[in-house]
Amino acid sequence: MMMPSIFGRDMFDDFFSFPFNAFRTSELDHSNIAKAGMMKTDIKDTDQGYEITMDIPGVDKDHVQAELKDGYLTIQASTDTNDEEKDENGRFIRRERHYGTCSRSFYVGEAVTQDEIKAKFENGTLKMLVPKKESKPAVEDRKYIAIEG
Repeated sequence: MMMPSIFGRDMFDDFFSFPFNAFRTSELDHSNIAKAGMMKTDIKDTDQGYEITMDIPGVDKDHVQAELKDGYLTIQASTDTNDEEKDENGRFIRRERHYGTCSRSFYVGEAVTQDEIKAKFENGTLKMLVPKKESKPAVEDRKYIAIEG
């Protein structure tokens, strides 16, 4: 069902605001995540490494995962909320469910191991310290075949 919009907003945006509103659109991209205020990230280059500070409001620590695979650090956050309002007879006046998942990936290099990355989650903010590591260039190991004759 098409909803009327004024200046690119649905008329119900103010009534049903939620941190994952950007996920109601059929096209999910980084600009929608930024509009929703989710996973806004600051990366600071320090002598020890890179300090990553990521805002993940409204998400519990148990619903945040960080994974290091093939040199890519991927942070994923998900939420599952259920807002119910009932009248004095126990009948529903309003019942809403919100589900959403978003993730960000950063290339940190294949020399970094998961044990070297430190992470802390407090008050909706994830702080990570990723050490700087020099990538070792792949040394080509040539194997020669002996030719008789």
